Amino acid sequence: MLTSSESLQNRILAARREITADLVLKKGRVVNVFSGSIQEKDVAVYDGIIIGTGSGYKGKKEVELEGKWVIPGLIDAHIHVESSMLSPSNLAAALLMHGTTAIISDPHEIANVMGLEGINFMLEDSRSIPFDVYFMAPSCVPATALETSGAELGVSDLEELYNEPRILGLAEMMNFPGVLMGDLKVIDKIRLFQNKVLDGHCPLLSGYDLQAYISAGIRSDHESTVLSEGLEKVENGMMLMIREGTSAKNLKELLPLVNSTNYRRFCFVSDDLHAEDLNKRGHLDFVLKKAVQLGLDPLTAVRLATINPSEYFGLKDRGAIAQGYIADIVVLDDLNRFEVKSVYKNGNMVVDSGKLISFPRKENELFSLKPKPLNIFHLNKESFKIPDKGCEARVIEIIPGQLITRMRFERPNSKNGFVVSDIDADILKLCVVERHKATGNIGLGLVRGFGLKRGAVASSVAHDSHNVIAAGVTDDDIFHAVDRVRLMGGGIAAVCNSETLAEVPLEIAGLMSCQHIESLLKQLGTIREAVAFLGCEIEDPFMVLSFLALPVIPELKLTDKGLVDVNRFEVVPLFNLPA
Repeated sequence: MLTSSESLQNRILAARREITADLVLKKGRVVNVFSGSIQEKDVAVYDGIIIGTGSGYKGKKEVELEGKWVIPGLIDAHIHVESSMLSPSNLAAALLMHGTTAIISDPHEIANVMGLEGINFMLEDSRSIPFDVYFMAPSCVPATALETSGAELGVSDLEELYNEPRILGLAEMMNFPGVLMGDLKVIDKIRLFQNKVLDGHCPLLSGYDLQAYISAGIRSDHESTVLSEGLEKVENGMMLMIREGTSAKNLKELLPLVNSTNYRRFCFVSDDLHAEDLNKRGHLDFVLKKAVQLGLDPLTAVRLATINPSEYFGLKDRGAIAQGYIADIVVLDDLNRFEVKSVYKNGNMVVDSGKLISFPRKENELFSLKPKPLNIFHLNKESFKIPDKGCEARVIEIIPGQLITRMRFERPNSKNGFVVSDIDADILKLCVVERHKATGNIGLGLVRGFGLKRGAVASSVAHDSHNVIAAGVTDDDIFHAVDRVRLMGGGIAAVCNSETLAEVPLEIAGLMSCQHIESLLKQLGTIREAVAFLGCEIEDPFMVLSFLALPVIPELKLTDKGLVDVNRFEVVPLFNLPA
């Protein structure tokens, strides 16, 4: 938004103390992300812009900070709003209380379900709120040809998004094999956004393949999980996004890479953050606190969540407490614990004493009508039978705290010629049911490590195409859980003995709730208790379940088209039949 000549003139006059500032925060310990210093200063704001730091400023409103720490508003450089199960505006309200004032989101979750209509909903719902939601144009809708999505975005569709001011570039290029093979559909998307930011997604990519991927102009990665991988990507010029989300927690492993000479090449991201995790632990405030506990200098930690992402994305007017920067300001009680006292957005207080005091509540009009049942072909419990082949089967093994899974070979239990779940070995039946086009596709597999002792769980959140995924002990309960999600029009269900124990409706594309976080948390708490009753002890079972369908994260995943060997990027049979 351009500043008028009169506004700019008045800003200059206020900076010279010739007219009164709107707001002066007095005697705070101001963190300077440029010089690395912390000095006790006043911070003066006029028309939503910081116009000076120092002393002698007078304000229409003056706030005594009494030595509290002052840092810029925090910026999450890569987060999927949909994974919070909150709408963009409701998530923004929750994030403000943790000192976050801006996020950069990839809306490919809703795009895989609804295409451009879903992206336009995200843009509209996040418009005109005291929080900045930026987006990247989804690069991979669908992510691969290995699953059935609800929409497809080609170059012509992305052209419609190119000139939207809040779309900063092309989102994570998950189809790294397509980049390496020179797939023209992939290349044309990269060319369209070559003058903007190109985000990456290349787990375990190394050597000449990594260099080839970067040579396309891709400049970031958030999928690194080990030190050597992260180091290679930094040395090859990437912005390494250190992820600390709900399912993937890479901070402890990667933080030793950050030092006093290379810290500008890192930033902190959530990627996927569940509403319950946000409520329990916090957002970037939690990540900063953990980073300091792991030995990172607090000021460097602040840089990784403010000026670094700001400069990477070309957001020239935020990320610092400095003249000419937007007055997104966080006041902390303690710089080591990052306890948020108050938050100012565009110079207006929105959080006071840790509580949200000013935020417009939006109604999601697009989804205000009763959702229709999902478009699933006729099912019954026979749909989930797996004939036993009398040999070892491929099993998806969950790795706690990681999105990466292992491929195991196990001889499954069987009964009357059909595979059944083995609760003693913690090997359950897993299925993915196509829900966009009523194709009748059902992917059937096995998962180890989910922990159910009885019943079944199902969800319409299943990255990235968001078909319905379910895990369970019996075919009957799996059927009832999937059917309950179908009838809700999307959501989460826990079932035992054909009875629904708990459910969470997700009215917005089967991904997000229309509820505010307080109401959603109550529903999630109820279903968490139900899943614990079923025997699952995973900290966030539905987040883990949702990523078992993601065919771009190694090693083995399940889609509606079957088991996917991600390293080979192809569908493979469940049974390892002898040659």
